Amino acid sequence: MRWLELEGAVNARDLGGLPTVDGGRTAERRLLRSDNLQGLTATDIKLLVEEFDLNTVVDLRSTHEVRSEGPGPLTAVESVRHAHHSVLPERGRATDAAADALLTRRERLVARYPDDPMCAFYLGYLEDRPDGVIGALRSITRSRGAALVHCAAGKDRTGVVVALALSVAGVEREVVIEDYAASGTRIGAILARLRASPTYARDLERGPGDDEHRPRAETMAAFLEQVDLRYGGVHSWLSGHGFDGDETETLRAKLLAEA
Repeated sequence: MRWLELEGAVNARDLGGLPTVDGGRTAERRLLRSDNLQGLTATDIKLLVEEFDLNTVVDLRSTHEVRSEGPGPLTAVESVRHAHHSVLPERGRATDAAADALLTRRERLVARYPDDPMCAFYLGYLEDRPDGVIGALRSITRSRGAALVHCAAGKDRTGVVVALALSVAGVEREVVIEDYAASGTRIGAILARLRASPTYARDLERGPGDDEHRPRAETMAAFLEQVDLRYGGVHSWLSGHGFDGDETETLRAKLLAEA
């Protein structure tokens, strides 16, 4: 895992070099992840496009977020395709920083998985917006060069989609969990960026304290365990929603380094 020290994003990394269960490694410059891309500088864009061969941006933000934030600087780059796949129900002012996103569905969350509300929230992506999750993975699969997955903070929605993609690649589960939790080391900078945006500032003011936004390894471990118990595993959930065996093999091959 390689952190990308960008001027206009604080939670960006290249997911190359991760060990797989069969002794392999993920390839560099194939799958990137990040927080909001609205602040990218010309230097950042040059690095992503020229050094990392960025071809596809997979945007997991809600329609409200996309409209509120406006076009980001990468949208002006003709060689970069932008694929929007929200994994939240498209109603109201949904953001992944919103306290009311959890509160308005508290009863469903408790019933879904009472031990960890964030795990319950992640399971909701699979139950409420399987189309968005599958669409995001399909966009990664079809990217000719590197694909960059992002949302607002780059930790929850991005964390789930990336965990599914890495699982398809056969990355060791504890490593998938470690990558998810790594965003917690930059939570202060992540939240500072969000507070500087009118789109997210109000939600953060009304929401829980900063430490409650920090991703916990236990949450991703519980999420993947629940996917196993409820759906028979990541591959079974994917095939049940139309992401077939050929696509799974194509995604796996894309993400793995050659022996």
